Amino acid sequence: MSLADRLDFTKSGGLVTVVAQDATTGAVLMVAHADREAIELTESTGEMHYRSRTRGLWRKGATSGHVQRVVSLEADCDADAVLARVTPAGPACHLGTGSCFADTAPAADLLAAVDATIRARATAMADGGERTTYTQRLLADRNLRLKKIGEETAELVTACADGDASRATEEAADVIYHTLVALRALGVGLDDVRAALAARR
Repeated sequence: MSLADRLDFTKSGGLVTVVAQDATTGAVLMVAHADREAIELTESTGEMHYRSRTRGLWRKGATSGHVQRVVSLEADCDADAVLARVTPAGPACHLGTGSCFADTAPAADLLAAVDATIRARATAMADGGERTTYTQRLLADRNLRLKKIGEETAELVTACADGDASRATEEAADVIYHTLVALRALGVGLDDVRAALAARR
């Protein structure tokens, strides 16, 4: 059964509320509405479509190019709202910000954002781009990235042994970053680590 068939469009004049969320960072991008036609188009095209009382039916990014590619669609418990996890191709807000809540909402998942940046650097290299960033240098040099993990881990151990909380925090950030780079070089990302942790609960 399609999502459109599971939703109740009778409660709000034929519309359901749609919350668009960045599938990588978890940040809420925007809130809009959709009718059955918009949901069906979203499902069939893999890109978000909405329905507005003023604009009518519209595809996100039709004019700006800032499309939202669907990762998953999930109805809420009352079947009158949808959580759309998407990959945005640009800003979600008409003001040019990544989120319509950019001025008030903190980053939903900074680790996911770091992992997404590392993945983007790796993709750029695979597409023939120059190795210009520190992350790309690490991705291109196995010995360097393994050396950095060893160095940063040793520094974290020392900071913890010295009881230096501030330094330990900084060193832990370095260890996490270099670990994510090393994992990306193996084709593994943060979601894989999360899945491994979830399996251990």
